Amino acid sequence: MARAIWTGVITFGMVSVPVGLFTAIEDHTVHFHQLQRDTADRIRNRRVNERTGKEVASEDIVKGYEAADGEYVVVEPDELDEIAPGRSRTIDIGDFVDLADIEPVYFDRTYYVGPRGKEYTKVYELLRTALADAGKAGIATFVMRGKQYLTALRAADRVLVLQTLHWADEVRDPVEELPDLPSGRTAKGRRSGSGKDQAKEHDMAVQLIDALSAPWDPARYRDTYQEKVRELVKAKAEGEEIASAEEAPRATNVIDLMTVLESSLEQAGGTGGGRRKKSASTASTPSASSKAELRKLSKSELYERASDRNITGRSKMSRDELVDALARAGRRRKSAA
Repeated sequence: MARAIWTGVITFGMVSVPVGLFTAIEDHTVHFHQLQRDTADRIRNRRVNERTGKEVASEDIVKGYEAADGEYVVVEPDELDEIAPGRSRTIDIGDFVDLADIEPVYFDRTYYVGPRGKEYTKVYELLRTALADAGKAGIATFVMRGKQYLTALRAADRVLVLQTLHWADEVRDPVEELPDLPSGRTAKGRRSGSGKDQAKEHDMAVQLIDALSAPWDPARYRDTYQEKVRELVKAKAEGEEIASAEEAPRATNVIDLMTVLESSLEQAGGTGGGRRKKSASTASTPSASSKAELRKLSKSELYERASDRNITGRSKMSRDELVDALARAGRRRKSAA
């Protein structure tokens, strides 16, 4: 069972509910140790006194703010706790806002919030259902591990979710930061003063997005890079040759934009969600293994099917090789049936 990384109370108005904060995300990144080249010697980080060169125990390390050159104001951990709002134990909701009004760039980390005991589930569920019915998120601040966070508390299925937010002065203005942004657009998203060709390109781009649209299903996506890292480690351990990945595609030439859009739209199955709907409806049938159908899928979708069918060597295959391998697997299924 998961352990709470923080405990305290949520308050809204005069209502309070004791809760615990739990990590919602699980890291599956392949982690490597650092070694000295040509040896099996581990490289480790140590906290050392820069004057004496001796290692210092963690309990003997305090925080120091440099007030002048070489002069520090020393602050103990319990002194920071003393000045923390609510003594670091309160998530105080000050406002309720429409969740859709929070721009995605402000979201940072996600945590699950659970009631701290069965006797608090009634108040907890009251807050969750009220947030869900209102379509709102509670904006609150709290302190954890010596840092204050701005947060959005929202309702999910059976659980409250807390998402930390970036402060306003931490989010950069893209207009100021990015020099090559396009000029202003009209309400429909088209460039002001665009010609017939640009209008047609815009309409075709919208059709292509529609043709490639599908319901959000996070289970459809997987971290194929981490899979390849694991296969790389296994191959090197077994002395096998490593195949390089395909090069990134070249940037689309503006002169060829119309041709590229037309080809993309044709490959995606025309208009009205053709490619995604076809691939979804045929995914479980033998006919989905025909090359004509397979060529309509992206490489990530081909790789996903190859993984489901346990096709060996899939990580080293190009898109065309994945199509051929899946087509052969489909023919074998038909002959076996």
